[in-house]
Amino acid sequence: MNIAIVTGSAGLIGSEAVKFFADRFDVVAGIDNNLRQYFFGKEGSSDWNKNRLQETFANYRHYNADIRDTGELETIFAKYNSDIKLVLHTAAQPSHDWAAKEPFTDFTVNANGTLNMLEMTRKFCPEAVFIFTSTNKVYGDTPNRLPLVELETRWEIDQLHSYYNKGIDEQMSIDQTKHSLFGASKVAADVLVQEYGRYFGMKTGVFRGGCLTGPNHSGAKLHGFLSYLMKCAITGDQYTIFGYKGKQVRDNIHSYDLVNMFWHFYENPHPGEVYNAGGGRYSNCSMLEAIAICEQITGNKMNYLYTEDNRIGDHIWWISDVTRFKTHYPGWNWKYDLNDILTQIFEATALRVVH
Repeated sequence: MNIAIVTGSAGLIGSEAVKFFADRFDVVAGIDNNLRQYFFGKEGSSDWNKNRLQETFANYRHYNADIRDTGELETIFAKYNSDIKLVLHTAAQPSHDWAAKEPFTDFTVNANGTLNMLEMTRKFCPEAVFIFTSTNKVYGDTPNRLPLVELETRWEIDQLHSYYNKGIDEQMSIDQTKHSLFGASKVAADVLVQEYGRYFGMKTGVFRGGCLTGPNHSGAKLHGFLSYLMKCAITGDQYTIFGYKGKQVRDNIHSYDLVNMFWHFYENPHPGEVYNAGGGRYSNCSMLEAIAICEQITGNKMNYLYTEDNRIGDHIWWISDVTRFKTHYPGWNWKYDLNDILTQIFEATALRVVH
């Protein structure tokens, strides 16, 4: 049998992966205990998504386990053992701001949890491919030192800079920079995953995501930029822009496009490899530009507040250069651009908000 294990399976990327893998594996085993509700309150709960997966995919098995608990993980891994061909680790505490409230929780989920998953894989299914969803926050606020130019609706990098055409590549240092505690715990996990590939020879891959988004995001105030923005556009709830005049730029990758990257890696793994993974020049926006698109799609004027205080470690301009991945996997390309993404988020969120 071919088994895929997905942590954070009721989250945005995890649930997209379950859908993608359901007809490619005999069983998809999901591990998710809805810690997202603990982090972000009722609006962050992913239970609706877990229920949807269980109703939709007959070969999906859900485990309400905590990745910090090696006993619970051992039971799952021992059950499937060497039939496990893929471990996709997406579970995380994903917020800068939240991490500072409970550093122990953040670090044990993000760093210790990743170590637990790596060790379970090494013990029970060392030949499996292990894929980790890291983050561009491992680069800390180093991108903010780039030569940026203020335009009417966005910050942009100087046209003469080598990053202008394609964005920021994997050669940027992750050291001696302000990460936020979230960024620091993800650095620990990121380096661990690389090390299990380089030191133990396991088939590990690290994907440093920009803004990961899509219609199945349980967007909350502290996490889920486009999802939460669209929710506010629909409901009229006040949205807060934190600093940089609302001109901070993010690239945005649809959850399907990211999971398709994972699939390409799974089919031909490059052990210990690191890839920046985002919308690149193909799909990106500033906060002000995103608000304008949300207003256009919903037909509503957005209710938003601006505060000068930017989030600690936040990027002013981030666009991922995905050249390295595309060079290794020339068959991959984006399917969904920014307008596709926001239209899908609108349609899905409108249904959930109404009901």
